[in-house]
Amino acid sequence: MTSRLSPENSSLEQAAAPTRVAAGATLGVMGGGQLGRMFVHAAQQMGYFTAVLDPDAASPAGRVAHFHIESDYLGEAGLAQLAQLCDAITTEFENVPATALATLAARCVVAPGAASVAVCQDRALEKAHFARCGVPCAPYAVIDAAANLATLPPNLLPGILKSARMGYDGKGQARVASIDELDAAWAAMHRVPCVLEALLPLAYEASVVVARGADGEMVHLPVQQNLHRDGILAVTQVPPPDLDAALQQRAIDAARHIAAGLEHVGVLCVEYFVLKDGRLLANEMAPRPHNSAHYSIDACDLSQFDLQVRTLVGAPLVEPRLHSAAVMLNLLGDLWFAHGEGPEEPRWHEVLALPGAHLHLYNKLTPRRGRKMGHLTVTAAEPGAARSVALKAAAMLGIEAF
Repeated sequence: MTSRLSPENSSLEQAAAPTRVAAGATLGVMGGGQLGRMFVHAAQQMGYFTAVLDPDAASPAGRVAHFHIESDYLGEAGLAQLAQLCDAITTEFENVPATALATLAARCVVAPGAASVAVCQDRALEKAHFARCGVPCAPYAVIDAAANLATLPPNLLPGILKSARMGYDGKGQARVASIDELDAAWAAMHRVPCVLEALLPLAYEASVVVARGADGEMVHLPVQQNLHRDGILAVTQVPPPDLDAALQQRAIDAARHIAAGLEHVGVLCVEYFVLKDGRLLANEMAPRPHNSAHYSIDACDLSQFDLQVRTLVGAPLVEPRLHSAAVMLNLLGDLWFAHGEGPEEPRWHEVLALPGAHLHLYNKLTPRRGRKMGHLTVTAAEPGAARSVALKAAAMLGIEAF
């Protein structure tokens, strides 16, 4: 671990730190993946030192931060070291234990807080929060006992069974069409608490990233139109080609209500289903930057990671401006195996010859099928031009057209 520790970084001073954290302080992040890596880059650009807590010695964020604490997220020694080093701490993914955030909050500024993250970690709590905020979601039922199956409303089948906790990118999910299929799928998930959602006629998927400060001030990125394949985000387009202005405003307003209801401090992404009849339904939320807003690094004057830093340190929040149309392609490890057993380096040289192509690779050492290895953002003055170039890039890389 790189070392930089000064006498004035005592835990007492951090616990009493004001909301505003000045440049030159150390910011910590729980989690060492690509989201943490991009947060570290944004924080360093603003003059902060950075520390990452992650058990992986080769984590993408840990390898670019000033400090890398190799520790489990609940390791007492690791948490104590992170709290001693840092003036403020955030998280890069929602499955960091909320109890770890609560432990850290006793010694320094932590955003988002444990209470907000705990809601986002549990699909049942999440949906109940949507209801409290007056934001509609798909019809659902909590499945946590065998008796639930006997009283299940018939309109929930066919449906999607989702584990209440620890699910992401399509993991911990199963489509079911009957009670027998539901019981078998629940058994395959070891009968952990789950949520069953009705399968609805989906037209589009969308998301909104909002940033909320400790003072309640809030800004948002543009609405993003998304395409998922096998439960993993594949393509994001901004501006959204198929969503009208009124629907976009509803999505923004709902996301702001959800963030305010949580008293969330930090960046929050709300994902939506847009049904064929025009209804907008909240799907899920993430208390952190989101894959669908990575385009903001290249297409906006403030990225989602800039906003994450600003909410953490109490800096002013300014509404981001979209200066370029953008199409973002998620780059999975499958691309390295496109021409055989592989792995073989994809055709980056040809892709980078395209106008407006911005390649972001996460420095993950081993490509694997389904693993997020990077993203490609194509920017242009007009949406049609960005889409055209992105389709060319997709063809070069062997990515399915959209």
